Amino acid sequence: MAVDFKLIGSRIQDMRKGRLLTQETLAERLDFSVGYVSNMERGTTKISLDTLSKIADSLDCDVSELIQGCSYGRNTYLTGEILELIARLSSDEKRVMFKVLESYLSEKVK
Repeated sequence: MAVDFKLIGSRIQDMRKGRLLTQETLAERLDFSVGYVSNMERGTTKISLDTLSKIADSLDCDVSELIQGCSYGRNTYLTGEILELIARLSSDEKRVMFKVLESYLSEKVK
């Protein structure tokens, strides 16, 4: 399987923007040029694992979030995907799913 640097770059950009950071700020944190950060975000440059690790540290995320789009070790794993599915439900369906989830969690605690 080929590495999709464009997708990784897009995730870096999303994480950066989600943390209200400019490319300039991220570049300063990483001691990179703004041009290099721009190239990473556009996927026009190949990023080493060491660089990905530095970026993840700077953005306070896991490398897996940049590579795969999710982190199995964080409480937010699949949260976005679940919220997208919930948004597609009617009010009645949401009520049913709430009861199912509530029942599941109460049984899990026992």
